[in-house]
Formats: sequence, C-alpha cells, structure tokens
Amino acid sequence: MFFPVVLLKLADWVLYQLLANSCYRAARKMRNYGFLLENNSSLRSQQHPPLYPAISKFVLESSRESETLVSDFHGVLLRSHSFFPYFMLVAFEGGGIFRALLLLLSCSFLWLLDYEMKLKVMIFISFCGLKTKDMDNVGRAVLPKFYLENLNLLAYEVFSSAGSRFVFTSLPRVMVEGFLKEYLSVDEVLGTELQTSGKYFTGFVSESGLLVKHRALKEHFGDKKPDIGLGTSSFHDQLLLSLCKEGFIVNVKDQDKSSIIMPREKYPKPLIFHDGRLAFLPTPSSTLAMFLWLPIGIILAIFRISMGFLPFTLGTPLGIYAGVDITVKGPTKYASSSSSDGQKGILFVCNHRTLVDPVFLSISLARSVTAVTYSLSKMSEIIATIRTVRLTRDREQDGATMKRLLSEGDLVVCPEGTTCREPYLLRFSSLFAELSDDIVPVAVTTRVSMFYGTTASGLKWLDPFFFFMNPRPGYSLHFLGKIPKEMTCGGGKTSCEVANYIQKQLADTLGFECTTLTRRDKYLMLAGNEGIVGDNKRRKPYF
Repeated sequence: MFFPVVLLKLADWVLYQLLANSCYRAARKMRNYGFLLENNSSLRSQQHPPLYPAISKFVLESSRESETLVSDFHGVLLRSHSFFPYFMLVAFEGGGIFRALLLLLSCSFLWLLDYEMKLKVMIFISFCGLKTKDMDNVGRAVLPKFYLENLNLLAYEVFSSAGSRFVFTSLPRVMVEGFLKEYLSVDEVLGTELQTSGKYFTGFVSESGLLVKHRALKEHFGDKKPDIGLGTSSFHDQLLLSLCKEGFIVNVKDQDKSSIIMPREKYPKPLIFHDGRLAFLPTPSSTLAMFLWLPIGIILAIFRISMGFLPFTLGTPLGIYAGVDITVKGPTKYASSSSSDGQKGILFVCNHRTLVDPVFLSISLARSVTAVTYSLSKMSEIIATIRTVRLTRDREQDGATMKRLLSEGDLVVCPEGTTCREPYLLRFSSLFAELSDDIVPVAVTTRVSMFYGTTASGLKWLDPFFFFMNPRPGYSLHFLGKIPKEMTCGGGKTSCEVANYIQKQLADTLGFECTTLTRRDKYLMLAGNEGIVGDNKRRKPYF
C-alpha cells in the first residue's frame, strides 16, 4: 500500500502545480491583455507618454536620400501586429494541411505563453521538417502578396525616403528577407536565424536565440547611430529608437485608416504573379472557418464538377443551384463565314484565369467546344467535360492541328498560355490569328473567396477541385462579338497586330493592364521551371 499512496500523492502534487501555474499565468494574461485591454492600454499611455513623435510628424525631404533608416517589420511597415497569419501561410503552403491544422490547434494554449515562447512554438510547428527549398518558394511566391496588401502606406513613404534601409525583426529572416529586398529594396535584413539539418529545418532557432533588435542594431552599427528609426511604442522598440538620431512611433490605432492602406497603384513593385492556394489572410478565426468548411467544400466540388457531364439544360441550372455564379454578357450566337475554306467553327479567344475557362465558355454558349492546351495533367483530361487536345509547341504542327479542329467545329484558345490571377494580361501568342478570320474575343473574370483554382508549383490536377471548393465561386464572360474583317489577317493585318489588337480590346473591357510577360516568365519566377507538366525538378509537395 505504501508505493500506491506515494504515487497518488506525487501525481496529486504534480497536477496541483500544473493547474496552479496555468491558472496564475491565465489570470495574469487576463489582467494585462484580457477583456480590459483597451482600458489598460489607455492607462499605460497616460502613465508613460511616448518619448518620440508620431510618424505623421516626419518631414519628407529629398535630402533624406543620404540618410540611414532602421525599422521593425510587423506593426511598423506592416499594419498588422499579429504574425500568426504568416506562420499559417508557411505551414499550409509549405508543409501541408495537417501542419496547418496543428498550428491552428496550438492557438488554444499559445495565448498563455509569453512573447518569446509563443514565437518559438510557432516557429517549431511551422518549420520542423520543412524543406528549405519549400520555404524559398513560399517566401518568393506566396508571402509577398499578403505583405503588399498589408503595407502601411505612411510608414512606407517614410521608409522609402531614406537612401540606406535596414530592417530588424524577431521573425525568422527567411520569412521576410525575400520580400524586403525584392519589393522594398532593403539593404540588409537582420532577423532570427533558424537551425537546419541538410535540406531541412529542425524547427529550432539558432544558438543565438531570437533576435533582440536593439542589441543587433548595436552590434551592426557599433558606435555609429542610424539617422532615422521607426518603431512602435513597445519597450523593445523604444530601446531601438534610443540608438538612433531621430525616432518616430508608428501607432496604427491613432492613424486615419484611409491614409495607411496601400492602394495597388502605389505598390513599390507591380504584383503580377503569385502562388499558393489560400485567397484570404489566414487569421485564427478565418482559418478555423476554412477547416470547418473543407468537408462541405469537397462534397460540393465533386457535385459541381459532375454537373458538367449532364446536358446543358439540366447541368447548368443544377450547377447554379449548387452555388456557382455565372454571368454572361454579349451575343452568344455565331455562325462561321469561312465555309468555302472548309472551316465550320468559330475561333473563340479568351484571356486565361483558370483551367476551366473553356468549360464555362461552353456552358455560356450552350454547345460543345474544343479546347487546346500545352500542358494538362492526366487527371484533368479525365475529368474534363469538354474535348481537349494537346499541342506540341511546334508552330507548324500546332497550326495544322488547330486548323483541322476548326474544320470540325468551334475552338477556344487562351493565347496567354498560362493563367494570371491579377488584373494583367500576358503577351498573346499570334498563332491563332493565322488560322481564321472568324474570331470572337471573350473577356473572362473569376471570383474566389477561399481558394485559388490555379497553381504553378503545386499539384495541377487539383486546380478544378480547389476552384469549386469555394463557397460561391463566380465566373463572368463577356462576348465582344466578331472582330472587324479589316482587323484580321484576311484584312491585311499581320498576326502580331491582330494578337495585340485583341489583347488591348480584352484589357480595356476588363480594366486590366497589358504586359509583355510570358508563360516562361511566370514559371521561372514562381516554380523555378518552364511550366511543363512532368518537370518535377522543383515540384513542391503541397497542394
């Protein structure tokens, strides 16, 4: 009886200690950061007035180009103080759905931890076992979109006015360095370093631990003080600013919202290409909503795709009833005028938003069309509800193939050669213009709220499923009518002139901007390959 009693008492003591410590920590958190957060914040601000002026007091001068500026990232250059969404992007896009779920579940106890331990736990969950090349892909192709959308316009204007710029952050350097150097032209980024083992992250920080900003600044600059410092009103940022000649405080709550939101036209660099599946900033609440929606979304996606195999009179109403929003503008009845040349079909030319563009075009016309593609996965061919024909990238052979298909019926082509999510049109290949004078441009836009239906580095056969997994995916098609005879090759125009004319016509209709970028440019930037299915040299393991 002696040992069982001892064990029970020991277990009771351990349980008591755990509960006592947890309750004490929770009570302390509730007192400092809980329901009375706003009152406590105002009280602290009254007791400790800011030592440095607000960033709105900064005077923008051309002479600042010779000065050095140091800044933090979150809460200063970014409007958001929370770094959870960006760890979730790393976990989901780089590590997969189960790692993302584990990070979400950790929220139940993260709020009990102090700042340093909270950051270390999120680093461990997000990076443990993650390939370094996968993090490179996420940092290059996924995170910049969300960073740009969350930039603080006022802080950026001050930041960009300096000639030399340095960023000090306690976040892992690999999460922010690519964006800061590529988009904000930062000279050097100093952040927390992570341990690696071969090609993988261990999930632990380096021996030096989390970066302490004011210490790192002192080590980097020595006795020389930077000219300008940007930070928040936190204690550590106050120490950082004390080492600068001038210091300015960024407080989002005290700023006019319209003055700090970065509009697209003021982005430091145009955002044309980006990758990843998530179309929303994954805060804890929105990520929880996504996981709750997933089982329903998967069932809906399968149902919506299966509707494409039914006759148009039955499948289209059922698809709309299932939540797919379709908007059609312009005339949809066309007849070929080139029967003397053996051509029976119309050549529909549309910009490329997702893999299912030709499917929705066929639904809008209420008749079958044939689509040509350069790279299509086997699974996508199997589940395709319309006829698809592969091209070879040999101009003469592809031209003969499309000519033959036009003699059999309607044909749809996407001259961009790849999809683009943002309001830009890539360069149009001119081959289609040499095949027919019966050309109908079709302006296509899509709407998603949860998942993107395209990918450059992930599993492309999942593209249709992710698009249809959105709660209410939307497609809008605007048929612009046949282009005038004088604007075709038969009217004396070159094929390049025709392609450029149609690109401009579609861009004006959609409110997009024309570019000279190509499919190769997109895939080299986002995936490190040329976008050919089967090229697995830089294939990521996520969706």
